Amino acid sequence: MTSPLLSLTWTDHVTGRRGFLVVDRLVRGVASGGLRMREGCTAEEVAGLARGMSMKEALHYDPEARYVPLGGAKGGIDCDPRDPEAYGLLVRYLRAVRPYVECCWTTGEDLGLDQDTVDRAAVEAGLVSSVQAVYPLLGDEAAARRRLADAFAVEVDGIGLGELAGGCGVAEATLTALDRAGVPHAGTRVALQGLGTMGCATARFLARAGLTVVAVADVKGTIVNPDGLDVEALLAARDAHGAVDRGALRPRDRELPPDAWLSADAEVLVPAAVSYAVDVSNQARITARWVVEAANMPVLPEAEELLAARGVTVLPDVVVNSATNAWWWWTLFGDIGANPDEAFAHVRRSMRALVDGVLSRAAADGTTPRAAAHAVAEERLAEIARRFGWYRL
Repeated sequence: MTSPLLSLTWTDHVTGRRGFLVVDRLVRGVASGGLRMREGCTAEEVAGLARGMSMKEALHYDPEARYVPLGGAKGGIDCDPRDPEAYGLLVRYLRAVRPYVECCWTTGEDLGLDQDTVDRAAVEAGLVSSVQAVYPLLGDEAAARRRLADAFAVEVDGIGLGELAGGCGVAEATLTALDRAGVPHAGTRVALQGLGTMGCATARFLARAGLTVVAVADVKGTIVNPDGLDVEALLAARDAHGAVDRGALRPRDRELPPDAWLSADAEVLVPAAVSYAVDVSNQARITARWVVEAANMPVLPEAEELLAARGVTVLPDVVVNSATNAWWWWTLFGDIGANPDEAFAHVRRSMRALVDGVLSRAAADGTTPRAAAHAVAEERLAEIARRFGWYRL
């Protein structure tokens, strides 16, 4: 694995808290990757996420598309997003890294931050947009920006299209795995950790595909019902951080400890919240057949080895949650418009082809889906480098 192109650590002069930026590589002078905020965020974590972004971008490379994948990058701030100091810290971080956002790093929401907050802080930090570095690559910048703004203004049953695109991709990845295994959607049980942007959309799409969501976990604990939870009611009862108002629970819904989602009686387990959620010690509690990584890096490598030895398939984050990033660029570059039906159809087609290809490669090579995905990504990264060359800051 090559070293990242750029890695920096920033220390806030007001709070002493630290922020990080890692640019793994550039394509046509630009890299893409979100900005997360969480207590305990580290430089190593951000570097791993940036490398993952390079692979996510490459996996969606289509030489016939308007969208040409960018390089990979990631930002991180070590702070609880609920901290009263969090927003001011975010603004100061963006001011500090402003030259990179202006010239080469396109960013947006990630764990702990929603897009509205990032956009508001970016303006306060003196930026035109959190994705302005990509503007020089657009044929018609004004039309592209209108198209993306229009797409973000679209709501589907009370949830923004920008929030739903990634979950649609996670759901399609899950459904592709089920279909390849000949497992019917109806009656297949799902447990999710996290009801933030990715978790809520994933829950909605899986429930509407006929799967039964039997457990969801938020910061307060795990809500379970073996007969199935009322997903739409829970989504409607969330606060800004994805915590569910317990007043919305039905009589048969039960509350269990926060980590109870791990051992839920379900065929599909979807970690959709924090990194490093599944480790060597707690992986033994998992009885699901599939672990679908909606979050970034939720399963530690050593835990994944043990899960694989027990016959549990981990669908890797670089594939599963890649539609969030791709949807932005498909829309901005004009491969799709600001229409939810068009967006979901494109996400489903792309994700089904990608997941099917990765699982076929894993079967042919006798390896894990993650190893297969990395192999495919490396091949496409090499092709992108041959076509566009290597760019340095």
